[in-house]
Amino acid sequence: MSIVGKGLNTFRVYNRERRVCVSEAGAKNLATEEPQTEKAGAGATQKPSEADIKGKIVEYLWHLKKQGYAESTVKVWTQKLKELARKGANLLDPESVKYVMASHNWSNAYKLCLVCAYQHFVKMLGMSWEPPSYTQTRELPFIPLEKEIDALIAGCGKKVAASLQLLKETAMRIGEAWQLRWIDIDEERQTIRCRSEKGGNPRLFKVSGKLIAMLNTLPRTSDRVFGEGSLRAHRWNFVLQRKGLALKLQNPRLNKITFHTLRHWKATMEYHRTKDILHVKQLLGHKAISSTLVYTQLISFEGDDYHVKVARTLDEACELAKAGFDYFTTMDGVQIFRKRK
Repeated sequence: MSIVGKGLNTFRVYNRERRVCVSEAGAKNLATEEPQTEKAGAGATQKPSEADIKGKIVEYLWHLKKQGYAESTVKVWTQKLKELARKGANLLDPESVKYVMASHNWSNAYKLCLVCAYQHFVKMLGMSWEPPSYTQTRELPFIPLEKEIDALIAGCGKKVAASLQLLKETAMRIGEAWQLRWIDIDEERQTIRCRSEKGGNPRLFKVSGKLIAMLNTLPRTSDRVFGEGSLRAHRWNFVLQRKGLALKLQNPRLNKITFHTLRHWKATMEYHRTKDILHVKQLLGHKAISSTLVYTQLISFEGDDYHVKVARTLDEACELAKAGFDYFTTMDGVQIFRKRK
């Protein structure tokens, strides 16, 4: 018998990629094997690719345009679909969309807008769904003091200030103001023509010489008064300037003033001055008076303070009227005018 010595550290060369108890032909390389995914259950909806969703949104955009919807409406509804997709909703699965709406802490007004946008998307694809029910709670809008509006206008840059003064005097929507063209301004008659949006009526406004002068300080680099820049950038510029002024003047109420706030303010002032709801309806460009009625119950001015002026001649009365004073009464041969502080 012979004894053969063998080092303990000497091993055979094994194929480390093999599985135990599996032949080399049947072994699988776990390092290169694709991970297996569970098969979708019966009836499950496969989530479409990002390219598919983008294509459907573009198709939706053109569908709305062909149906004759306003440019602003098309833009808003398209953005709402993009927002749903960003939050993880499968736009081809209505139940997925409803789940995303329910799981986010959006206001009911915002959710109603999402429902409206998606409703047209479903209709375009010939799908059916049962939309969720959300009830919007109407709140009275914030109505600032005129001196707060004037302080905001005085503190902003000339472009933002001119747009704010325009909204204050005309109650235009900011989208209407942004589309204003130089040919719409009649300096001699001091009038501005408004091209309506959202299916409203076009209007012609009598404006102040101050507003005309402010608009004329803007550069004429385009047919449009406020240039070819984006409204979104203009809005953001306004927000930054407003924030700085609110801090400088120590008046946080300024931060509550938006472009649309000035539309509410003008309508409120006009109704209080005239008590004529049809006049306010025409001012706002509404087609239905039901849209205007909210302005009849916004605020009560009883007990407010007034600036009081008297006019002894016709010229003095005209000057006071131009300055925004309202005729109140006649006593001792003079006319009394007043203007809210």
